[in-house]
Amino acid sequence: MKPVLEIAKDARRASLELANIPTSIKNRALEFIADFLLEDAEKIIAANAKDIAAAAAAGLSKPMLERLAVNDKKIAAMVEGVKQVIALPDPVGEIIEESVRPNGLQIKKVRVPIGVIGIIYESRPNVTIDCAILCLKSGNAAILRGGSEAFQTNMALAGVISRALKAAGLNENCVQILPSSDRALLNEMLSMDSYINCIIPRGGEGLIRFVVKNSTIPVLKHYKGVCTVFIDKSADLRLAEILAVDAKCQRPSVCNAAENLIVHSDAADEILPKIAKLLVERGVELRASERAAKILKSANIDCKPATEQDFSTEYIDLIISIDIVDSVDGAVEFINKYGSGHSDLIVTSDAKSAEVFLNGVDSATVYWNASTRFTDGFEFGLGAEIGISTDKLHARGPMGLREMCSYKYKILGSGQTRGEPIK
Repeated sequence: MKPVLEIAKDARRASLELANIPTSIKNRALEFIADFLLEDAEKIIAANAKDIAAAAAAGLSKPMLERLAVNDKKIAAMVEGVKQVIALPDPVGEIIEESVRPNGLQIKKVRVPIGVIGIIYESRPNVTIDCAILCLKSGNAAILRGGSEAFQTNMALAGVISRALKAAGLNENCVQILPSSDRALLNEMLSMDSYINCIIPRGGEGLIRFVVKNSTIPVLKHYKGVCTVFIDKSADLRLAEILAVDAKCQRPSVCNAAENLIVHSDAADEILPKIAKLLVERGVELRASERAAKILKSANIDCKPATEQDFSTEYIDLIISIDIVDSVDGAVEFINKYGSGHSDLIVTSDAKSAEVFLNGVDSATVYWNASTRFTDGFEFGLGAEIGISTDKLHARGPMGLREMCSYKYKILGSGQTRGEPIK
């Protein structure tokens, strides 16, 4: 196995080459990835079956097994994501701003690749493809480190990427996968700040906090997805039902699924029991505050008492915490206290209330009358995402091609000097 230091050095050299590769060749590499994914589908699914069997035997939870699974449908989604990224404009070289100074200096602010990006992730093998294609298209070299539970699948996908790079005539070190899930190798990787420019962790809160604590490299992250649905007093009942159920139940194991439901006190007696009944019918466990529990119990709906900690918990399961608030401002205060800055929704027919919510909630994505489940690079038209950032510097929300770039200033002169010209 190649030492981590050599992997990092090779990635740095590859990133400098890749920064000057034309869009047509980068797209050609992505086309090969799409082709080889389909060609190797059976091999990938067979490798995934080994991971699933081992994970099930180890007692991995049902939501985590669902994240881990790869089938023909998921491979087709990977291929579609590749095709979307191919169709997107290349951000490298895009002029963000330009001006001419009084002394004639032309100043251009231009998008450039970050350089070498390390991605550390758990469970979802599709992340291997998403990260590879986004880094390649944006001119970055990538070092990928997946979780042990998806090791066989990730290595099969690594074979696809390696073949594609070779077929396109690119340096195979543009995308490298650590061939071991050993935590010691991860620690070593996190110290390579001379060669790796950015770390992006994707996974549970424990993994992300470990990376932040141990990395000497800047980290882009979100610790967890504690997303909230707020039903305002003017909400359309049917719309409130549809959006609350979708945000919680459509896919509860993901970071943009709702974990909290809060309802305006003026509408709670009518709306809350109806939404709660729909959630219970879909197997959702209800954890309610004292105010919310009183309403639910009067409607003969079972619930457990919610603790203070429940409202800031990412369940990634069929569990939801419920509370009552007395105003839109109260909803904003609740979310800013308990939420994780990820994705939050107001259901209302009052545009003024919506504006207060959208401006006041301090989250990366805020919704008015649409499910939080849309916080996703694919759904945002980014083709794929390398992660969802709840940070406020550089990137926030789903991170696509542009978020994989930094910028530099290009200054064009004609002999201008700060001092007197040499005579």
